[in-house]
Amino acid sequence: MIFPIGDDNIIGGHKPLVSYTLILLNCALFFYELSLGTNVELFLKTYGTIPFEIKNGEDLYTLFTAIFLHGGWMHLIGNMLFLWIFADNIEAIIGSTAFLLFYLVGGISASLIHVIAAPASMVPTIGASGAISAVMGTYLVMFPRSRVKLIFILFFSRFEIPAIIFLGFWFAQQLMSGMASVSNIEATGGIAWWAHIGGFLYGVLAGFIIKNRYGHRYSYGKNRN
Repeated sequence: MIFPIGDDNIIGGHKPLVSYTLILLNCALFFYELSLGTNVELFLKTYGTIPFEIKNGEDLYTLFTAIFLHGGWMHLIGNMLFLWIFADNIEAIIGSTAFLLFYLVGGISASLIHVIAAPASMVPTIGASGAISAVMGTYLVMFPRSRVKLIFILFFSRFEIPAIIFLGFWFAQQLMSGMASVSNIEATGGIAWWAHIGGFLYGVLAGFIIKNRYGHRYSYGKNRN
């Protein structure tokens, strides 16, 4: 398997305080979930986003709370790894307050796209994936030539590819999976593909706005994540 482990960092800018705080918050809440034992299922149903309820105007607060919950170790680790790699450059450019707003709006927008795609679903949707997809969409627009460092677990080898290739391939995979799920949105292995797609497209749009406004403020450095 291939995993990203770092990227090119920009010189200067704001410290990624919100990015790292979000990682800590997500991890803390996941450990809280583990402490609930058999009650965790009720907790996730209460605070996860259920499309049918959102469609009917019920429990709208879950569009926010679901962004910080995860369903297992791999779900958490994968999301936090991508957040750690791709969020800091964006926060460095737009600042912590603007980044937090961007992140939350991205997560909520992604959840709403999932609601539109599966309005009758009673399955709770949880995870930071939609918000992180927004981060990745913006990263693609702002830093397409940044080098993403990857590790190939099978051969214990490392290599680098441009962000535009890595993120472009990632989005193509999400889009194909999303299209394949249209006929049976419930049979997707618990993955809200359209939340990923919607979050990414929101991020791309936001990326063009951010790049137009802040693009002159950054340059690449040699430091790596």
